[in-house]
Amino acid sequence: MSSTHAFWLAGRQAAGEASFDVTSPWDGRTVGTVSVPSDAQVEEAVAAAYAVRDEFAATPAHVRAAALDHVSRRLVERTEEIARLISAENGKPIKWARGEVGRAVSVFRFAAEEARRFNGGEAQRLDTDAGGQGRLALTRRFPKGVVLGIAPFNFPLNLCAHKVAPAIAAGAPIILKPAPATPLSGLVLGELLAETELPAGSWSILPVPNDRMPALVQDERLPVISFTGSEKVGYAIMDSVPRKHCTLELGGNGAAVVLADWASDEDLDRAANRIATFSNYQGGQSCISVQRVIADAAVYDRLLPRIVAAVEAQVTGDPNDDATDVGPLVSEDAARRVEAWVDEAVAAGAKLLTGGQRDGASYAPTVLTDLPADTTLACEEVFGPVLSVQKVDGEAEAFAAVNDSKYGLQAGVFTHDLQTAFRAHRALEVGGVVVGDVPSYRADQMPYGGAKQSGVGREGVRFAMEDYTYERVLVLTGLAL
Repeated sequence: MSSTHAFWLAGRQAAGEASFDVTSPWDGRTVGTVSVPSDAQVEEAVAAAYAVRDEFAATPAHVRAAALDHVSRRLVERTEEIARLISAENGKPIKWARGEVGRAVSVFRFAAEEARRFNGGEAQRLDTDAGGQGRLALTRRFPKGVVLGIAPFNFPLNLCAHKVAPAIAAGAPIILKPAPATPLSGLVLGELLAETELPAGSWSILPVPNDRMPALVQDERLPVISFTGSEKVGYAIMDSVPRKHCTLELGGNGAAVVLADWASDEDLDRAANRIATFSNYQGGQSCISVQRVIADAAVYDRLLPRIVAAVEAQVTGDPNDDATDVGPLVSEDAARRVEAWVDEAVAAGAKLLTGGQRDGASYAPTVLTDLPADTTLACEEVFGPVLSVQKVDGEAEAFAAVNDSKYGLQAGVFTHDLQTAFRAHRALEVGGVVVGDVPSYRADQMPYGGAKQSGVGREGVRFAMEDYTYERVLVLTGLAL
């Protein structure tokens, strides 16, 4: 699969003088060589996007929608090829990689639909006071300007799609920076966008190194920044540009609450299987993977062995194998960090029930109990296939345990009671509460984002479009209303 990949500068392919290799975390082979844009080429891309911003904002909705529909269709046609590419550069098991392509298909389709209906305008009579007689206000949304999209490695196609598709739908030019570890999937989007009739300059995909990002972040021609990644980097970006609009989708340590009424054998089997799957999918490298299980004492003793058995049933190994559930982490350094955090927790008194071994970039699916509250694993986002289980006494204690975290992305609550579901929605300090399932559920059209240190703003196509635009009011005078 090794080849040299150009980047996309103002809608056309280009190459720079420098390059870097992308390697597979599974077997270390070179997956591809990526050309790196020079400072002059980055400047050309930004200047082109800034110059075309008014033209692109005025592009008819059907043109933008047609381009987005085209990308969606082409992703379908190339699903297997792109899934293999995701798996190769990321280490994601092929079945999860196919699912990621399917989600990106939906993101572009949703964006095409929103492009057709977004910005329809709202008319408001102003003659509710005498001073407004004969006046009508019409509100529409207009792009804030060029978007700088910074994507992470864990969903190298779909989280690029979540930057690009809403920007195009809203008529905002975009400069996309894919993650250095996994740039190839993002560059594929360039191939598909280049087949459309979008204005030159309205999009660029630039695999620049992280140490060159501060200059782009500071560039006044890029007033909107959409970042998905670590808490540390995200807030450093926002602090450095306080007058820019920043959407930050950051980390979490997702909790799954299993309450006393979720008590039948069928209930507990379902909860255990969902928890096991979604603490380990993507190698645990999802900000809404299950990191904490908070179980009522009434079900804890029956639930815990089921979780351990379900975790041990996860198939680990070659991500190219259709049977594999859990592949490697993105790098050996990432796996070493997870190993160190688990070792620290065990040394502090946590009980290791299964897992706890590292093999290169792979880390065995792991379950712990009695996790001390002051350990790194209890306080931070592990971003690996590690799960802790704790016992609580009742709903109030369970919800308090969820909130005892600096993060607040999503939570799952296993209950059959509708009143409990509404209490959870009110009480839990998170961006999303999923009832009857794990916190790892995300529909790409719903508002997605967190509270506390999990970020600001929302993704989800329409909600990102709102972030990329602002309301402008037109007041008409002298009308016979």
